[in-house]
Amino acid sequence: MKILEQIAKEHLFVETLETQNSDSLDFHDLSVESIKAALEAAYKAGKAGAK
Repeated sequence: MKILEQIAKEHLFVETLETQNSDSLDFHDLSVESIKAALEAAYKAGKAGAK
């Protein structure tokens, strides 16, 4: 889970993946570019972990 939190911080600028019970903290406007970068990073991390 630590790698997912790192990806969220680096690519999506989301400080935590824990629910904050606040709309302004739990919902984020994200660009397609940042979502794509986060998904690519997660895929690469998964692929590296499978080796």
